[in-house]
Amino acid sequence: MALVKRKSDNVLLRTALENFYGAAEELKLPDGITDMLAHSERKTCVSIPVEMDDGTIKVFEGYRVAHNSAVGPSKGGVRFHQDVCLDECEALAFMMTWKCSLAGIPYGGGKGGVCVDPTQLSKKELERLSRTYAARIEPVVGAWTDVPAPDMNTNGQIMTWFMDTISRMRGRLEPAIFTGKPIPLWGSKGRNAATGLGVATCAIELMKVLGKDVKGMKCAIQGFGNVGSFTAKTLADAGAKIVAVSDITGTYYCADGINVAKCFELTGASPKRLLSGLEKEPGVTMIHDIQSCECDIFLPCAMEGSITAENAASVKAKYIVEGANGPTTPEADKILDEKGILVVPDFLANSGGVVGSYFEWCQDLGGFFWTEAEYNERLLHIMKENFHRVWDFSKEHNVKMRRAAFLAAIKRVADAAEMRGVYL
Repeated sequence: MALVKRKSDNVLLRTALENFYGAAEELKLPDGITDMLAHSERKTCVSIPVEMDDGTIKVFEGYRVAHNSAVGPSKGGVRFHQDVCLDECEALAFMMTWKCSLAGIPYGGGKGGVCVDPTQLSKKELERLSRTYAARIEPVVGAWTDVPAPDMNTNGQIMTWFMDTISRMRGRLEPAIFTGKPIPLWGSKGRNAATGLGVATCAIELMKVLGKDVKGMKCAIQGFGNVGSFTAKTLADAGAKIVAVSDITGTYYCADGINVAKCFELTGASPKRLLSGLEKEPGVTMIHDIQSCECDIFLPCAMEGSITAENAASVKAKYIVEGANGPTTPEADKILDEKGILVVPDFLANSGGVVGSYFEWCQDLGGFFWTEAEYNERLLHIMKENFHRVWDFSKEHNVKMRRAAFLAAIKRVADAAEMRGVYL
């Protein structure tokens, strides 16, 4: 019987499935293994009643998806955003499987979230939401089953509420269930900067293999949250010129280079960590969009699906290093290829976060903690090694880096799934 491919109306899930099926065909995977890997092992939907500060009760929808556990426990973030839905969580869990596989760490992919605008909640309402969500997903998470982490609009405080809630429910401390925790509560030094450090490292290594120097390279960074900010800092420290940064307040451009330290100062002083006020700095102007600004390297570090068929033709960068999950649609990918733009794919470039989470998990399980220098040294070693493995594979097989990364990642999971077999 011929393989029936899954389809989805959700752009992110459709992208994940199309990329997967293309790589599976190229690898000549058996139909049965292909079908297994195209489906998630577990999709959990929960309702989350929250008592609001005014005494009313509001119910939010929450999700947790475990895509695949052939290599190890599911791993992936929890996001709080008004656009969160089950299909989005499944697509992101899909990509986490390949990201973990490519990084060579013993995890499968997971993802979760709550459909909520957290900016509309008080701190107490946010705590009630977080604790109730944790209680509702308690049956499916664990240090050796599914290990959530921070994602969009979640942070160390929320991970602490998650950990504390489940520890109380189980009557024992459970620090290894959640990563991204504050350092005093079994967190890991270096974790906050890990994803951005990894993205910037891939950009620096890309320049090296091309025989170029990142010093003086004009970089534009979309998004100035945890990923974008540390990407900008690492590149600026390496001598790159950050000519544009953006967040929900707009896009800020300066041909002579933006002062990244000033960006950190502004976001640190803003309750919502926004860049507003940067336009008052000498030489900084507001421009319409960041995709079309003049730069050498464009680093999308914000939302998925930001580079589309509608705007891909306007991209002026020679290189794209993807810091966000799924920032480029398949249609946009074709346009970028036609323009000769070299793309370092998301699940290679932004895997520093999950590698860092793996480090924290290891430390929590062992109860032994590393210095920040040891953490960063191990992270840089893995990121550089992974980049060169994918680069060499792409050159050897004459394929784009995204396809090379998919092929290498999917093969590892497929081999594990085949060896373990189907449980009856």
